[in-house]
Amino acid sequence: MNDDSPILTLAWTFAVMSLFAVGGANSAIPEMHRVAVDVHHWLTDKQFADVFAISQLSPGPNVLIVTLIGYTVGGLGGALIATVAMCLPTALLAYGVSRFLDRSSHARWPSVLQASLVPLSIGLMAASAFVLAQTSDRTSAAILVTGAAAVLAAFTRLNPLWLLLAGGCIGFTGLLG
Repeated sequence: MNDDSPILTLAWTFAVMSLFAVGGANSAIPEMHRVAVDVHHWLTDKQFADVFAISQLSPGPNVLIVTLIGYTVGGLGGALIATVAMCLPTALLAYGVSRFLDRSSHARWPSVLQASLVPLSIGLMAASAFVLAQTSDRTSAAILVTGAAAVLAAFTRLNPLWLLLAGGCIGFTGLLG
């Protein structure tokens, strides 16, 4: 798509991206970052990290990041177009696949296919975490806090909300700035 019409580019970009977002919108964060920051320059690294943080803190689905990117590009219309483009193709595909799987419920291959998508989803989400850490962590202290939170999340049963609260408090003090 050409950049003459940012709204059409936005619609096309997120419609295609939605079909590859195995595991949800968060699994597409690296590609969203690449497109929004590196390719189209709709956002800076810092703006992208801020938009991601706002989308995660807000109630509702994780796909809110797409709405905020769309809003940055084209106001309310851009927000609506980006959200519909990210949700509609995937919803239609999921509907079609679920109907197909219902008809194949006695076969073994649907469960094998579903099980094989788990590692793919985990890998995509790990890539998302890596991209966000690169855009957000600008100091050694921030890298240390991110690493500590990752280790605690991976190896303890500590509720992630406590990690989020602790990170927010540390950030609020200005120690990571």
